[in-house]
Order: sequence, then C-alpha cells, then structure tokens
Amino acid sequence: MNFIRITFRDADEQVRAQLTAMMSMTFEMSGFEEDDANNLLIAYTEEEQFRPEEMAVITGALGIGFDTELVPHRNWNEEWEKNFEPVVIDGFCSVRADFHPKPEDVAFDIVITPKMSFGTGHHATTALMMTFMRDLDFKGKRVFDFGTGTGILAILAVMLGASDVLAIDNDEWSVSNALENCERNGTANIAIQLGTIELVDDSPAFDIILANINRHILLADMNHIEQRLAKGGTLLLSGILPEDRDIIDRAATDAGLIFVAAKTDRNWLCMQYRKEQID
Repeated sequence: MNFIRITFRDADEQVRAQLTAMMSMTFEMSGFEEDDANNLLIAYTEEEQFRPEEMAVITGALGIGFDTELVPHRNWNEEWEKNFEPVVIDGFCSVRADFHPKPEDVAFDIVITPKMSFGTGHHATTALMMTFMRDLDFKGKRVFDFGTGTGILAILAVMLGASDVLAIDNDEWSVSNALENCERNGTANIAIQLGTIELVDDSPAFDIILANINRHILLADMNHIEQRLAKGGTLLLSGILPEDRDIIDRAATDAGLIFVAAKTDRNWLCMQYRKEQID
C-alpha cells in the first residue's frame, strides 16, 4: 500500500489547525506532522484515498498551495521514526518511541511504536486529554476509550489505576498498533476491539469515557456516549477546534451532560463533562 505525502508551506498555527480539521472531514487521513518553527504541515493519506480536486477546494478556501509526493509502503515507518516527537507532561507522564531517551521526573512513561495511527499534529489533543486525566480518579474505574488510535489514553488509564478498560477504533491499523503498544507497556487489562460505538450497546455503563476523535463523530454519537456513561461519570472530549466549542457544548448539554471545564493548546480544545448523579 502506497501513501501520499501532502506538504503545506507558510501555514501558520491557525491555518494548520483548519487544514487538519478540514482534511479529517474529507479524507481518511493516516497522520499529520507539524513544524511550528517553519510554519509547515505535512499530511499523509493512502494513495487511493487522495482526491486532488477536493484538496484544491480546501486549500483554495484557505488561500494556500500544496505539494504531493508518493511514499512507498516500505518507507512508511522510517518516515514516522524520523519525524516522531515525544509528548511530555512535565512531572506527570511521557509518550515516546523506544528510540527516545526516557524523560526525567515523570511518574508514568508510555513507550509506543510510532506508526500511522499516531502523528505529531495530534500531540496537542493528546496532551490536553492527559492533562485532564492527571486530575481524575481512575482507581477501580471502568473506562471506555472511544477512538483509541495508538492506545495511549487507554494505557495511561490503566497506569492510573483503572480496573477495566475497553478501547475501540474503526481502523484496523490503529487496532493492531494499539494491541502492540498495550503489550509493550504491560497493560493486559485493556480490551481492544475493531468497530464503532455500537459495540458497547450491551456493555455496563462506564465511569469515565475518553473521546479524542473529531467534531463530526462527537456530534453524531453524543447521545450514544451519554447513554453509556454511568451516573456521576466523567466525559473528556478532544479533537475539537475552539470555534466548534458552542456546537459541541450544545450537543452535550442537550444530551443531558453538565459542563465542568475546558482547556486549549495550539488551537485545539479539550472539554470535560459529567453526568448528573441521580439517586
């Protein structure tokens, strides 16, 4: 399987965020890389998924051009290894590849294989989710990681004391990568499944739900998410642009969830909600 590498130059932080969101809505993207210093965004998608005319519409709306390059499958992991950067939440946790040195003074160290399901462009959303997780009580809790990707958040949940974690993704590569990463980090009590949120229809309610996905999936599945959240439970949402805050908040509150807090990082937004405890 070959991939298309799409390079956007002279793309400031706001344009990179818009491009990432718009491409994720239009294509099945495999990953993103960002270079803040050079205002650079690099995106990857499978060759058969790429439609130049639709990309031209996106970039035309933003007034920016793009270059493309074919990347043979055999070079894919090498590309990621060259560009993968660790995520570090000072004093709390790190997410790194095994070729990176372990950061000092972090309580939890997660080692992953940097494959297509993880990209440096999503570090802000991952870091935001982990920052919120730092202040939650996971001990003995049932956790649902919706759209697990590499399994990072599921792994951290177990490290924080979760007793039972279900992680799902609708991408086969992500599921394979998450399984590999869970084994690498010794987190055996994570069940990883391929599929959509309907997989949890018959599951007992979850104490904590983690959903680092995108605006459209969150909006489409908000009621479903609320139904699977236990009374008094916590929901963390990310993969959201600040300009989408109102529509996400409206969907969450309409579903019966109560807003708790929000944080932003590099033009990405993470929001925390809870479900009312009713006796």
